[in-house]
Amino acid sequence: MAKTTSVLFVSTEVYPFIKTGGIADVSYSLPLALRDQGYDIRVMFPKFGSVSERMIRIHDINRLRSIPIEVGTISENANVKSSSMSNPRAKVQAYITTNHKYYDSKKGIYKDPKTGKEYQDNDERFIFFCKTVVETCLILNWFPDIIHCNDWHTALVVAYAKAMFPSKFKKTKVVFTIHNFFKQGVFPQKTFEKTGFDSEIEENFVHSKKFNFLKSALIYSDYITTVSPAYAKEILQEKKLSGGLNSILAENESKFKGILNGIDPFVWDPRCDTHLQTKYNDNFLEYKQDNKQFLLKKFGFEQKENVPLLAMVSRLDEQKGINLFIEAAPELFKKDIQMLLLGDGDIEIIAQLKELAKKNSKKFVFIKGFDDPLAHQIEAGADIFLLPSKYEPCGLNAIYSLAYGTIPVVRATGGLVDIVQEYNPETKEGNGFFFQKFTSASLLGAIKKAMALYQNKEAWLELSENCIQKKYSWEESVKEYQEIYQSIL
Repeated sequence: MAKTTSVLFVSTEVYPFIKTGGIADVSYSLPLALRDQGYDIRVMFPKFGSVSERMIRIHDINRLRSIPIEVGTISENANVKSSSMSNPRAKVQAYITTNHKYYDSKKGIYKDPKTGKEYQDNDERFIFFCKTVVETCLILNWFPDIIHCNDWHTALVVAYAKAMFPSKFKKTKVVFTIHNFFKQGVFPQKTFEKTGFDSEIEENFVHSKKFNFLKSALIYSDYITTVSPAYAKEILQEKKLSGGLNSILAENESKFKGILNGIDPFVWDPRCDTHLQTKYNDNFLEYKQDNKQFLLKKFGFEQKENVPLLAMVSRLDEQKGINLFIEAAPELFKKDIQMLLLGDGDIEIIAQLKELAKKNSKKFVFIKGFDDPLAHQIEAGADIFLLPSKYEPCGLNAIYSLAYGTIPVVRATGGLVDIVQEYNPETKEGNGFFFQKFTSASLLGAIKKAMALYQNKEAWLELSENCIQKKYSWEESVKEYQEIYQSIL
């Protein structure tokens, strides 16, 4: 009988425990998809202060209590606890790192929610987490076939396993997934002194005279992936997107691949989504109208015929193109539209959106925060979903929109190019609308095209139904990860 491949999947965000972005959805749905394929997979992440132990049923593990972890000259205890996550087809064990100083005492994940600024000890917080991951394997005497790490916060797991404990992890291979190459974990070079690594290998952690978490993962990993084929090409071709690290990838291009993220069909399916006012049951008009009317009533909009409801659900920062939307807003709100925007992030952007909502209260409502049930309801009730990203590694919200019969208007960048195809009114092929230039005029032009089609009820209905009737899952993408795992073992 063939040995079951064991995988430790390491992330900082895992739905439903903690979520601020798409990485949380991937860190939930991909492990479950792999478990469904027969992998012995476990997930590990930190318990930040906003996570309630009682609500998510975390249990102690006697062997993993009070693990001393050194960060520079400081020693802090980690307690690793257990929980699980599941869907109707699979269940995955979760290891959760707890510590008062680095996690429980802080309400945010990466930033202080009061100031909007990143925590000054983020280097220590994620050195601590990465060391705890490796120590957990050592204590359990469990050395998985694959360790699959995600983004810079987990990058040092790779180096600790490969450079500090090579004999223990000699049979373990590491896959590292980049969800956002722009965020690399850059700190003063003296951060290296806190890691405990030998000074002989310091150059593997330093880029442009700064300590760089991500660089170490690129050097020590056995295979590197990112979250869409188009974004992989952009990273290799555009130095600006990679902060100059693309040369490392170019040297090992045969071990670098873009794989489009999938979605969990048990979480994002309008046919069985418990967050919706009305589920989809093959009557698209009833489904869309009921969910739209629910949103209009909930947020105090006037009930109008033939007026499209536009929406955004987004992290509020420059990357997501929120500034572009704000710039386009005065012209956009001259049109007969209604719009919802749900999100949290940059304090200055939040202030601008609040002011915009105040001045245009009949047309625009801004909801500050991350509200997952509401995000589902918005995807179901909106007619048009905006993704005006400056750059976009994947763009999961475009997949959610298509799955819920909501037409995406997106900038042609990164993973959005892999997900959305420009609608052609003559051939009736395509599923959304693109704009190329990162300008408010280009965004407005794409919205105008979508709104023109919206007035053609027959064509709009056909397009929306074509989108909602397609299947969206991990089925194809998980095969690509399986092939990578098999190729490096």
